[in-house]
Amino acid sequence: MSALRLTFGIDPGLHGAVVTLLDGVPGPMIDMPTVDVGGWEEIDSRAVVVFIREQRAAHPGAYVSACIEKVGARPTDGGTSAFRFGQTAGKLQAILEVLGIPATRVTPVVWKRHFGLLKQEKDAARVMAIARFPAGARMLARKKDSDRADALLIALWWDQQHSMEQAA
Repeated sequence: MSALRLTFGIDPGLHGAVVTLLDGVPGPMIDMPTVDVGGWEEIDSRAVVVFIREQRAAHPGAYVSACIEKVGARPTDGGTSAFRFGQTAGKLQAILEVLGIPATRVTPVVWKRHFGLLKQEKDAARVMAIARFPAGARMLARKKDSDRADALLIALWWDQQHSMEQAA
């Protein structure tokens, strides 16, 4: 049986992740694929597109949407670092737009406040995601899976917000 809702959550960093929620339940997820371009690590846009298309094809007729973390440069970022981070986020937004997937952006403060994660250690999101979705614990087993957990909670935040909007 195909999902009715397919929600993508995206943590846009080079070490971020793209996850799916299928009717509010964690589905396939990938660490952000990267490729070397002239000595620079960049996201592998093609691999992201392939992943998203595979998920859509596996769930024909599902309502598809996405939520991507809205990022900005911090005063402590170097100019090159901030530019590359922004470039990565822009590529991901363009992928969603070209694929015709309605997307919203959410700042870290908003989704983290929603889940009580403000001013918590980075690993707190991973611990929360495991507690919330025990069946997905194996996909979040390593400390470095915190980016997957962030993407999962971003998708969950959007799924919950979107469900409330539709109910109103």
